[in-house]
Amino acid sequence: MFEKKDQKQAGKSSELTALSELGEFGLIDRLTKNIQCFHPETLKGVGDDAAVIATGDKVMLLSTDLLVEGIHFDLTYMPLKHLGYKAAVVNISDIAAMNGIPLQMTVSIAVSSRFPVEALDDLYSGILAACEKYHVDLVGGDTSSSVKGLLISVTITGTARPEEVVYRSGTRSGDLLCVTGDLGSAYMGLLILEREKKVFQANPAMQPELSGFDYQIRRQLKPEARTDIRNVLMGAGIRPTAMIDISDGLASEILHLCKQSNTGCRLFEEKIPIDPQTRELALEYNIIPTITALSGGEDYELLFTVSQSDYEKIKDIEGITIIGHMTDNSGEKVMITPDGKQVELTAQGWNAWTKS
Repeated sequence: MFEKKDQKQAGKSSELTALSELGEFGLIDRLTKNIQCFHPETLKGVGDDAAVIATGDKVMLLSTDLLVEGIHFDLTYMPLKHLGYKAAVVNISDIAAMNGIPLQMTVSIAVSSRFPVEALDDLYSGILAACEKYHVDLVGGDTSSSVKGLLISVTITGTARPEEVVYRSGTRSGDLLCVTGDLGSAYMGLLILEREKKVFQANPAMQPELSGFDYQIRRQLKPEARTDIRNVLMGAGIRPTAMIDISDGLASEILHLCKQSNTGCRLFEEKIPIDPQTRELALEYNIIPTITALSGGEDYELLFTVSQSDYEKIKDIEGITIIGHMTDNSGEKVMITPDGKQVELTAQGWNAWTKS
């Protein structure tokens, strides 16, 4: 039995802390600060995109994710097949962010009686489609009832040689900050879907106006994991010094790299890759386009750093953009605007505990 301590005797305030006060990352820091690993095979525990466990000549990568209806997805506009695909892909992306190869997956669900069996068939058809595309084996899971709604928990394993694994903590001052693809489109896709949801709620007879926004909606409903980047970089003779996937917005992920490696960074606003139509859409919504990239999230592109000595190797690789560099001043985390002003980078991504 755990001994219950009197808070007043311990000199602690009896006032309780709201989850929204800490936010997701503050809560993770608090819950994991006292964790200790007992086995030498555990090379990396909490604090990265996946845990790293020694298994002979190679390491096993292990990650898990939880998706909750009403918090992470809205079935008003998220088809169940797309949801299953996305639930698998966001975990596959974690393995890609460690520079590994995804191997096996388990899926557990808790589902309420409002869902017919055919709905779960659709969900699993999406999961299996992702497994087929990324050559991942679905090897197990669990099912349970839910009082309300749908919950999906996915755990994934991957593999890599020890020298191939890329952590968040490896970047150094002077390293180049790079990103794959373009950013912000998934967030604009979400805004479009939310707009059409409101129209539907006001008048169910209205048809959604989604034509012309295929790219943004696809980025939101059916993202892809950048498992291709591992081979692209290896083929160019480049090993990233640090890497993370962009699930919570560019600013948040850059700050993770800085925190883990005790470095600063200088990000150049004009270098951030944003799709032209996404840029136009943001302006129509009275949003600064850069904000969609910095804080939108769910792009599932890869953010990584490379040594300056790799500049000639990486500068002309299609689909990879150099957007800044790391500095030795851990207090300097700034974005340089086109007119030369410095803006402090802050993580303003979505907080699940402030959702109304």
